[in-house]
Amino acid sequence: MSYSHVIVEADGGSRGNPGLASYGALVRDPVTGKVIAQQGKTIGIATNNVAEYSGLIAGLELAAEYAPNASIEVRMDSKLVVEQMAGRWKIKHPDLQPLAIKAQGLAPFGTEWTWVPRAQNAAADALANNALDGVPIPLQPGDAPVAAQPAAQPSDQQKALRGWGAQAEPPTRLIFLRHGETPHTAEKRFSGSGGDDPALSENGRTQAAAAAAYLARLGGIDAIVTSPMRRARETAAEAGSELGLDVVVDEGWVECSFGDWDGHTFAEVQEKWPDALNAWLESTTVAPPGGESFDACARRARSARDGLLARHPGKTVLVVTHVTPIKLMVRSVLQAPMSSMFRMELRPATLTEAHWYADGLASLRSFNVDPALV
Repeated sequence: MSYSHVIVEADGGSRGNPGLASYGALVRDPVTGKVIAQQGKTIGIATNNVAEYSGLIAGLELAAEYAPNASIEVRMDSKLVVEQMAGRWKIKHPDLQPLAIKAQGLAPFGTEWTWVPRAQNAAADALANNALDGVPIPLQPGDAPVAAQPAAQPSDQQKALRGWGAQAEPPTRLIFLRHGETPHTAEKRFSGSGGDDPALSENGRTQAAAAAAYLARLGGIDAIVTSPMRRARETAAEAGSELGLDVVVDEGWVECSFGDWDGHTFAEVQEKWPDALNAWLESTTVAPPGGESFDACARRARSARDGLLARHPGKTVLVVTHVTPIKLMVRSVLQAPMSSMFRMELRPATLTEAHWYADGLASLRSFNVDPALV
């Protein structure tokens, strides 16, 4: 089975610091939650930080072996390792520098680094402790380890994306439609899932109708899903009416929550919450006060995307959603750093299209297309 995206969970520890040390690492399918492969090993006498890095390296090696070409989110409870690998903290200790270089070489471009509380890293922690306690750990959960996937020639999908070779199975096409304009949109106010949930303005309804008419001319759409927020549902209703399709509400496509900033302009936030705003701009792990970080929103949107890919293979799905989820999807396809989010501009009621192939590859076909101008 091939995977387009996997989660690497890793942990490590030392009984003595330094002392007898071990690590635990696993690769998880984010759609089903199934553990694809896992490993726990002792590494002799070492510090906690060395053990943590050893677990990270083991997890990345397992991902390369069992889920080649997949994008990766790494989840660890070590703030040090996550911040250093994300490039936000310097790596000063000489014992950690070669380990960090090795991990960076194993991590695909665009790998996401997520700190989680220890309670959310219990599986990897258990693997590390079992290794120290001498509990046998199979390479993968099951009766026997899975054979490593051998290096293969480029697939038909890969060849097609590179401009040579025959196209194999059709991709799953996701067409993202940003909702039409609202009063908050026109005034450039933060308008997240915890805010006022405004309706479309008159101009927004005109934009939604134009997008729906364009999609009807385009044809070929098999399903429509929408964010539960009012402006998205109103935009999706226009498309559903034109296309003759039912609209399914999917909570995963809701806009990011901006907490206390909802309803405020950027200038107002800069004046009232300058330190919080600077921290938010510097790191996608930071959430606005009472809100949701971009990293958390990315995990939610990625899960929603994976659900669509599983339910509609080879089909075309219209996803009516918001600025942040669409930017996150574009960033994911391009395997760009999370900071690229701040360098994209997406107008109301515009269309962005991405294709996902059976072997996990994805391609961006269009971005920020205004139906009224096509």
